[in-house]
Amino acid sequence: MSNFDKKMLSIQQVSLITGLSKAVIRKWEDRYHTVTPERLNNGHRIYTERDVQILLAVRKLVDQGSSIQQATIEAQAQIKNQHEQMPPVTNTLCTLPIHEEYCLRLLEFGTTCDVPAIQRILQEAHQKFGLERFLDEVVTPLLWEIGERWEKNRWNPFQESVSSTVIRDYLVGLRNQMRIPADAPLLMGACLPGEVHDLPLCILLLKAQLRGYRVYLISSSPAPGSIEQLITYFKPQIVLLSAMSELPFTTYPDVLPNLDIFAANNPEVQFFIGGIGTKEFLKTNKLQAIQYVNNIENIYQR
Repeated sequence: MSNFDKKMLSIQQVSLITGLSKAVIRKWEDRYHTVTPERLNNGHRIYTERDVQILLAVRKLVDQGSSIQQATIEAQAQIKNQHEQMPPVTNTLCTLPIHEEYCLRLLEFGTTCDVPAIQRILQEAHQKFGLERFLDEVVTPLLWEIGERWEKNRWNPFQESVSSTVIRDYLVGLRNQMRIPADAPLLMGACLPGEVHDLPLCILLLKAQLRGYRVYLISSSPAPGSIEQLITYFKPQIVLLSAMSELPFTTYPDVLPNLDIFAANNPEVQFFIGGIGTKEFLKTNKLQAIQYVNNIENIYQR
């Protein structure tokens, strides 16, 4: 089964992603068979990415004047054809994604620091593709391209800062809108002290919410020792650490070894770490209790 057909979304999450009320989604299912979600043993509906794309397409066609029944027929055929023709998505650095139109527009407005335009295009892309594809195929490649432009002095620090801030604010807004049950498992994300690039964690935490986790993000570049204190207080089931640069390891060389000892002393918590800086660090160092991952899916498969 492809990721496109993977069952992972509740009706609450689909409602948030599509902008349709839960009542409307149920009505379209029952009356027009727009989508046919499977049901869990408790009777709750569970949706696929394909379902989300069909609902988004139907909403757009209805807004343009089509009847719901006709919009359903057209949307189902449209999404089927798009999926069959869709090339595989790659994560090659500095390569724009298949939805390059949105990336190019975001880069254009990022160059001129047009904040309202960046916000508008982000919302358009989100509504068009759904949350997970928006994160994978627009936001992630866009961030790589922004980083490349800054590193190669094609963008100045102000351009990079404005674009990154607007993207971060948009993602945080989405995260705050998610309604996750209070008894759901908690995943805590944290950059290491000295690391200020928390956008990758913002993306990963949104993906964790889509999979039913409550999430908590510690502010970027926390003080040494504060991560351990917050873990002790909040008692998460999973901790996801990040270091995108080597600065945390040169500025605070004892932080990760101390966290590794802390992880060993708290086996009830699963500790993971990722990021380019971490990968470089591990070429000459070893961790005992914290596991390195380069794909968030590896966390959920354990």
